[in-house]
Amino acid sequence: MPRIKTSWLTPAAASARCHAVHVRLPHGADAELMGRTLDEAVGAWWGEDTGCKLPRLWHERVLADRAAGGDRVRAETTRALHPRDEAFRAVLLEFADGQAELVLVAHRDRLDTESLRLVANVLTGRSRHEEMHAVEPDDRGEAREETLQEWRAAKCAAGLDWAAGEDGAGERSGQFAVELRAGAADLGARLAVAAAIVLARFEDQDRPLLGVLRNQRDRPAGALGAFDTVTLLAPDLSGAVNTVGLLARAGEALAGRDGRCGAGQYADLVLGAGGGVVVGILEGIGDELSYADGLLYTACQTAPFPLTIVPGRTAAGAPQLIVHHRLREVGEESAKRFARHVAFVYEQLSNTTGQLTPGDLGLLDEEEARRTAELGVPAAPLVWTPERIDAAFAARAAERPDAVAVTYEGRTLTYAELEGRAARCAAALRAGGIGAGERVGICLERSLELVVAMLAVLKADCVYVPMDPAYPTDRLAYTAEDAGLRAVVTTLGTFPGTAGMWCVRPEELEARGEDLGTAPEDVKPTRAPEEAAYVIYTSGSTGRPKGVVVPHRNVVALLAATRDDFGLGPDDTWTLFHSCAFDFSVWEVWGALLTGARLVVVPFWVSRSPEEFHALMLTERVTVLNQTPSAFAQLMDADRRSGEQLAVRLVVFGGETLDARPLATWFDRYPEDRCRVVNMFGITETTVHVTAQTVTRREALCGSRSVGAALPGWHLYVLDERRRPVPCGAPGEIYVGGEGLALEYLGRSDLTRERFVPDPFSGGRMYRSGDRGRLLPDGRLEHLGRLDSQVKVRGFRIELDEIRTVLLEAPDVTAAAVVVEGGETGDAAQARITAYVVLLGTGGETEPVRQRAQSVLPSYMVPTSVIAVPALPLTANGKLDTRKLAEHAVVPAPPVPVDTTESPDGDRTDLAASLTSVWETLLGVPVGPDDNFFLLGGNSLLAVRLTAVMREQGMPPLQLRELYLHPTVTRLARVLESSRT
Repeated sequence: MPRIKTSWLTPAAASARCHAVHVRLPHGADAELMGRTLDEAVGAWWGEDTGCKLPRLWHERVLADRAAGGDRVRAETTRALHPRDEAFRAVLLEFADGQAELVLVAHRDRLDTESLRLVANVLTGRSRHEEMHAVEPDDRGEAREETLQEWRAAKCAAGLDWAAGEDGAGERSGQFAVELRAGAADLGARLAVAAAIVLARFEDQDRPLLGVLRNQRDRPAGALGAFDTVTLLAPDLSGAVNTVGLLARAGEALAGRDGRCGAGQYADLVLGAGGGVVVGILEGIGDELSYADGLLYTACQTAPFPLTIVPGRTAAGAPQLIVHHRLREVGEESAKRFARHVAFVYEQLSNTTGQLTPGDLGLLDEEEARRTAELGVPAAPLVWTPERIDAAFAARAAERPDAVAVTYEGRTLTYAELEGRAARCAAALRAGGIGAGERVGICLERSLELVVAMLAVLKADCVYVPMDPAYPTDRLAYTAEDAGLRAVVTTLGTFPGTAGMWCVRPEELEARGEDLGTAPEDVKPTRAPEEAAYVIYTSGSTGRPKGVVVPHRNVVALLAATRDDFGLGPDDTWTLFHSCAFDFSVWEVWGALLTGARLVVVPFWVSRSPEEFHALMLTERVTVLNQTPSAFAQLMDADRRSGEQLAVRLVVFGGETLDARPLATWFDRYPEDRCRVVNMFGITETTVHVTAQTVTRREALCGSRSVGAALPGWHLYVLDERRRPVPCGAPGEIYVGGEGLALEYLGRSDLTRERFVPDPFSGGRMYRSGDRGRLLPDGRLEHLGRLDSQVKVRGFRIELDEIRTVLLEAPDVTAAAVVVEGGETGDAAQARITAYVVLLGTGGETEPVRQRAQSVLPSYMVPTSVIAVPALPLTANGKLDTRKLAEHAVVPAPPVPVDTTESPDGDRTDLAASLTSVWETLLGVPVGPDDNFFLLGGNSLLAVRLTAVMREQGMPPLQLRELYLHPTVTRLARVLESSRT
């Protein structure tokens, strides 16, 4: 009998390798005779060379009759044995009614199914032990090396994110049966292909890996031993091979020796430490055992694979799947869902005669597809009345005319003042020949005038087109031309507009309105709430920005969907932190003003200084904060250093994917009952937000990726490439429908038709987002990044987010970004993974971070280099700017003595010389006394780093505003010296 390694075996692993038969003996059995027969047989078969104790017959009399003693039979059938103790176990149970049960339990890598049947026949007198002989299995059929490489890669890449496990399940397994509504002909190949197709959809892979454990068809007659074989299958489901070809290849793989391993490798490949194969099939195991002979087979005591599928038959002989699953990894609902889909695909494969591709086969029948589509539709409808944004604001102004509406650097406007100023500017626009529905550009720094201009354009019955003054001239010119702007409200001395465009300063516009003597009620818009309110330009895949046209009603619907849930009202103070050209600002501005709250406009340089922004929040008693996760990470650091408690009660995340784990430190200072944290997923084309997920400490600790359920009035689907609903837990493309859909891409009818498509489930339209996600059974959405977030490095397909997740688990890493650099010329060998991390403290030591990643990730996913940066660079919209990561690598600055003594020429001080040295180190270029920091390549994040380096070197403290106002060495040194005297 073959010996097996047992040093790593846990009780759960041992039971996963055990199988059993039990034989019903309706007329009872002679226990003494059966015991002698077993002793003689074991001695003849193996002698003393079993490697463990010789088996003997265990005999027990059960007081209950056979029907009532079923639990005792099941207990013996499912009780594992340890290989050091027993070669196999034989138990005879005699019941009070004269019936008996013989239970045989063995390790699969000692005795296969046929061996168990042969032993049972000997003990029940159906055969003689001389007809059997022990055989050492022939393991010459080694698994192909490339198949094992695929398996090893899958062990790291394949996961069970789609299968919600059950907390506290321990080592327990679940079991249930699913009916097969198709014949059992060629069952092995069809079942393997069906399981592979389902696994591929759940894992979003073209070559999923699964294991098939089956009887060896050419085993020697009468042989006792371990002849089961494991075949690793990795079918190509990319569509290059049709279903007929897939079935043929699977059949060949299962029938042949190539790519197959014997019992000696079974433990290492399937049940060894660390596991690896997620889904396995025990195919053909016990098929020959007949119910008519009274033999019943248990293929496994607990699940050998996380999800194990065993073909079987009902008592009536109908085909079924018996599914075993490890509850800790695959919960009952997830396992039933997966098995149901396998049965449905199996049925399609059995009933199809044409040559279909794997993509032609659906996972959901019509009824389940309908139920799945409904999961993304909120149960509570949105109760609201569509109206224009300016009309909703006018109602708030009438309710509280003297309440402060907007604050900026000590200046304020009440609701009545804002209404009046906007009305006068609106009258001036109309008097200047700007007609209803025409587009008016707004290119202003953050200020009171920015908010006045936005409201004024709407009150003029026009459409505002926000532009950031920091944008390059060419982009501003493109936007003006593409939008067909008739006018632009701007403070730029020269705006790169088209001929005939009216460029007007905000104070000039208001002065014209005052001259007209127009009262607010004299400006009466006529366009309906369903017509355009603003156009925001977003980047395009071709590099050509595209304008998203959003109507008034969408913004009003967004506030109606969130007002009560978030408790938004006149007691709140919001910040306008983001650029007006970023759609997050739509939520900030109108979220505050349409709920009667106060809006604090954050100066640009304050938004780029976490310390100054934190101080502003303290001073203004901000209660509602909206941030991208990248910006919030910097604010959390400033908050920890400050020690003073903010008044914030609501934090809303948007704009990019949130990693919730770093929020644990936030909850230490701001518990959930004091400050609610909400993660929202949204898109410009769906009016800022689509979903909302309250994030608690629990979500932070478990690293939840949920962005919540759809807002009332919005709905979402997760669909495959054929726009069919994918099962809960499976990844697909996110589609959004409902009240938030934009009208169109301005002047891009082809792109509008491509992205805004008919909604086959609820009518109307839906937006194809290009984002990946998975829908959970409770209707919540997990956002998984862009569809194109995957990269290939030297042939390996890699999710950069997975590497980032590992980096963030390092104790000293507060933020991280991962990019692929090099290889631009087509030389794949030059491509490398580079990680950029923000570390606690200022040491900049990254090697421990890389070593930790190396201990977790496979070699092809370990970053070639891990580089420290003071903060992740952000775009003007507050999102990660991957193009600028390399510019901000931390280079330790050499120590520079600090002295303010006059230099011999009397013009430059040692402070100026120190500043020059630091700037040259930061910027990597020579610096003259009158060179501009920002023109030399400096930016907001280098400015933050500059303050840190100056603080470390004992130089005078630098407020970022001073750097913006005095961006040369000479001027800044003079200001810093004056502050010390």
